[in-house]
Amino acid sequence: MKTIASFTVDHDKLEPGMYISRVDGDVVTYDLRMVKPNGGVYLPNPGMHTFEHLFATYARNSQYGDQVVYVGPMGCRTGFYLLLRDNVTRQQALDLVKGCFAFIAQYEGEIPGTQKKECGNYLEHDLQAAKEMAASMCKTLEHVTPATMDYQA
Repeated sequence: MKTIASFTVDHDKLEPGMYISRVDGDVVTYDLRMVKPNGGVYLPNPGMHTFEHLFATYARNSQYGDQVVYVGPMGCRTGFYLLLRDNVTRQQALDLVKGCFAFIAQYEGEIPGTQKKECGNYLEHDLQAAKEMAASMCKTLEHVTPATMDYQA
């Protein structure tokens, strides 16, 4: 089998940030890398789960909601993927992600979609962990620009 594109990225050099992972037709996949790969610190499952619920809810309710194809966690627990239609510019995608992460960092209240009938693992959530993950990433995103979204060789 051919090696998929995401496995060709040198994870030893990859730092937290926001990157364009791939473009497939009119869909752009953004790599929202929140911790250093293979760095020994990984995102905790309950916090990631809550983060996913808040991230998806915010993104799909934003002005770009109709352009959101998918929001979801990476299996390696180092970040999330955001798939957007390509009519959303890099700057607009960055603004969306910054707004989303700021929203999560300050979120108070009931986590959307956490009733048993709404979620396949409704008991595994951690709002405080999600808020901490978002706050940390807000600092990282201060240094991201559309020009820095390409993976470094």
